[in-house]
Amino acid sequence: MSVSDHVVFWTSKVLYAVFYVVLPIMLVGAGKWAIGFACMHVTMGLTLALVFQLAHVVEHAEFEAAGSDPKLIESEWAAHQVKTTVNFAPDNKLINWFVGGLNYQVEHHLFPRISHVHYPAISNIVKKTCEEYSLPYNSYATMSESIASHFRMMKKLGEKPEVEIAAV
Repeated sequence: MSVSDHVVFWTSKVLYAVFYVVLPIMLVGAGKWAIGFACMHVTMGLTLALVFQLAHVVEHAEFEAAGSDPKLIESEWAAHQVKTTVNFAPDNKLINWFVGGLNYQVEHHLFPRISHVHYPAISNIVKKTCEEYSLPYNSYATMSESIASHFRMMKKLGEKPEVEIAAV
């Protein structure tokens, strides 16, 4: 890392400790702070895990295998993003707000630097473009559909393969 990268990195660590540890302990005490700090991290951890699972480990998401060169993927970049991601509950404003637009996973992967508030409008363009190029546009209408698909996928991934791979 460059010197400026170190300054930004270490300054952000110190500020995090001040704003999320020192000040709250001074204001509410160590016990209340510990409960709030734990609740914050559990909530964020579960939210992130849920978003990643529902966007990538569901039935319609493809798992592209790398070729003989593990750094080479057969599809070009944009097609790979579309094939390996899935939107969930795109019309649910509460979920969209809570996960910061990450329920529009296809658009997030294609346009990571565009604000999530534009994803609903962009999704119509992406959907039409996918149809034009015969690419799947994967989306589950509701959160419950996506969760059910995730559990079916986990069951499928946990099943014994039909063909045993011989030990070398």
